[in-house]
Amino acid sequence: MAIIKWNPYPTGWAPFQDLVTIQDRINNLFEDSMGYRDDRSLASTTWKPLVDIFEDEEAITIKAELPEVDEKDVQINLDNNMLTIKGERKLEKEEKKESYHRVERYYGQFQRSFELPTTVDRKNIAASYDKGVLKIVLPKKEESQPKKVKIEIK
Repeated sequence: MAIIKWNPYPTGWAPFQDLVTIQDRINNLFEDSMGYRDDRSLASTTWKPLVDIFEDEEAITIKAELPEVDEKDVQINLDNNMLTIKGERKLEKEEKKESYHRVERYYGQFQRSFELPTTVDRKNIAASYDKGVLKIVLPKKEESQPKKVKIEIK
C-alpha cells in the first residue's frame, strides 16, 4: 500500500474535492454491485489526465494524455509561475440505445496545475495537440542554460 500525503486544498480545486471524489467512488461501487449505471454519474466524476514531464538543457516538456478530448475543449493558462491545463471530456450520447457492460473511463471536467521554475522563458511557450496528446514546450531562458567553455591545459 502506497503512502500518499493528503492535501485538503489542492491547487486550483475547491475545498473538500477529495471528499466528493470519495463519495463518487462509493456511489460507483454500489451502482456496480447493483448492476445499475447512469450516464449522469459518469459525467459528474472527476478525473486527472496522466502527464509526463521531462527536462533537457534547452526546455521543459509536458505531455498530457487527453484521449477523445477535442482541441477546442482544452485551455492552457499561465498565471504568475502556475501553468494550468483545463478541459472536459464529454460523454457522447448516441440516438440508438446501447447497453454498456462496463464503463471504466472517466468523463467530465479536469484540471492539472504545475508550478514553473523562474528559468522558463514565458514569451516562447509553445503547445501542440496530436492524436490525443497535448505537448507543451517550455523553453529555458538563455541565461539559465548551461554554458560550455573550453579550457586549454598547458
